[in-house]
Amino acid sequence: MASIRTTLAFDAYGTLLSTESIAKKLASHFGRDKAKVIATTWRRYQLEYTWRLNSMKVYEDFTTITRRSLRHALAESSVELNEQQVEEMMEAYDSLSVFPDVATTMETLQANPKLRAVVFSNGTRRMVTSSVKNSPDLAKYSHIFEDVVVVDDVQVFKPAPETYLHLVRKLGGDPSKLEDLAQVWLVSGNPFDILGARHAGLNAIYVDRAGVGWQDALVDDEDKGRPTKIVTSLDQVISHVAHV
Repeated sequence: MASIRTTLAFDAYGTLLSTESIAKKLASHFGRDKAKVIATTWRRYQLEYTWRLNSMKVYEDFTTITRRSLRHALAESSVELNEQQVEEMMEAYDSLSVFPDVATTMETLQANPKLRAVVFSNGTRRMVTSSVKNSPDLAKYSHIFEDVVVVDDVQVFKPAPETYLHLVRKLGGDPSKLEDLAQVWLVSGNPFDILGARHAGLNAIYVDRAGVGWQDALVDDEDKGRPTKIVTSLDQVISHVAHV
């Protein structure tokens, strides 16, 4: 018998929380079309910076990386924001909207006491906790999450194996036990996150809202790279795990 409860570990940004509102805030400065470009570039560098730092074995917290990647995105589009405007953009992360399928998912999860839920993110604890509790749509469900697990303690970012093993330990499991690893289900809309979790031995559900299927070809091995399950809507996750 496994020593930990079955747990859904939800990624925050890009899975629960949508950064679409960031583009809207940028649009007030640069117009809709340029704002979309900047928002997309900002997100790309936000992730790329974490991977670069992992490769260099250097750590900076996610708030710092988010600010640096914003400046990079602005420079690439040949535009500027002053210091106050940059801080206002950073504060926008505290009130992100959720994807349309989040509410029904949270309601179903609330009615199923057998499943435990946590948020698992690259963000700092302050950043993620604030995002969850201040989101106009997610705040009322914040009590459902038993914990917010972040990578600051191990000072390395996803998809490094250390982050997923840290998650298992935080949940009370032993990362050396396959049965404990199997009780943890990462839920993410980010392919790199899915790949990292599977490589570390966890189960992982890919939320494919665009419906394009699994396209990441870095690892073909079903047990080490491909998702345990692919869903097109977040509210399909619970029924799958509950019946496993």
